[in-house]
Amino acid sequence: MVEAHDDDHQNIEEHSKLFRDLLLGFVKVHVLYHATREPIYGAGITAELDQHGYRLSPGTLYPLLHSLEAADFLLREDRVVDGKVRKYYRTTPLGERAFAQARLKVLELVDEISEDDHDGHGAGAAARTAQN
Repeated sequence: MVEAHDDDHQNIEEHSKLFRDLLLGFVKVHVLYHATREPIYGAGITAELDQHGYRLSPGTLYPLLHSLEAADFLLREDRVVDGKVRKYYRTTPLGERAFAQARLKVLELVDEISEDDHDGHGAGAAARTAQN
């Protein structure tokens, strides 16, 4: 059996493009979620994502926002705030539908991986018990 070392997690985060791609999928769901609730802007969503442990540089975040805008998931509105133009984003109807579908997939995944905990009493197991 291979034992995990403390530096394995750091190694994965720093060196694995696949792991980064996985996390960017979660980030996109976060962005869509918050943009369905209220208009978001770069620094604001960066702070929100940071609270969840996602450390995104502007060179990662802004291309992500632009790609969601290009896919017609987000709509940008420029507003002047303190004399500077701030770009706000909110979901389009297509973005709202995309988020709704992603949300269902996330909940399904959480249920599935929760049933695989060590004592057999994860959320999936609890849900099945409640159904019986």
